[in-house]
Amino acid sequence: QVQLVESGGGLVQAGGSLRLSCAASGRTFSSYSMGWFRQAPGKEREFVAAISWRGSTLYYADSVKGRFTISRDNAKNTVYLQMNSLKPEDTAVYYCAARRAILSRTAHDYDYWGQGTQVTVSS
Repeated sequence: QVQLVESGGGLVQAGGSLRLSCAASGRTFSSYSMGWFRQAPGKEREFVAAISWRGSTLYYADSVKGRFTISRDNAKNTVYLQMNSLKPEDTAVYYCAARRAILSRTAHDYDYWGQGTQVTVSS
């Protein structure tokens, strides 16, 4: 069982930056692939980024490539999402997720989810 808690969301102006954190419970965090997803009002949850258990493989959605960076610190049981050059269309609730298998861009593949953190980007 893994419990995930996101933090770091907030209100920022377009062009600004935020860093999201996702703290995981449990001693097996390093064996999980981790992902970030987001959901805007009236839209389906969409993939943002994912990182393999060792951090050696990274996936990004085209919409965030070059602006967002996913990373992890297995010693701290934490995964991060550094978001730069934010745009109003990045406004959403951001969720982290974990799966004990290879990396995936599909939300249904993930076994554990956090409660989400709101990111609002004003124009």
